[in-house]
Amino acid sequence: MAAPQTLLVRAAPALSRAAALVRASHERWDGSGYPDGLAGEDIPLGARIVAVADAFDAMTTDRSYKPALASAAALSELRACSGTQFDPAVVETLARLLAETPVLARAA
Repeated sequence: MAAPQTLLVRAAPALSRAAALVRASHERWDGSGYPDGLAGEDIPLGARIVAVADAFDAMTTDRSYKPALASAAALSELRACSGTQFDPAVVETLARLLAETPVLARAA
């Protein structure tokens, strides 16, 4: 059965292309993710970007169960998971964008 968020996106025909990205956003670069066990470049690029952005946002935002990490600490964690959980090129692109655009790093 599809994840609830995928069902919600698929219910809106205008979002049908986004549904594939939502579905694949929990895949892992090394193939150990779900729901389809996709690996590497078989994972749609948009889903790989969403996975990194979502993880960065989760780490740099205060949660009821933990305080936010600094951008540098979150980036360090993403790099530690680069090549297993996350696409290394996407992680390094985020790192470059954060370095080139300091306001992004401060906003996180």
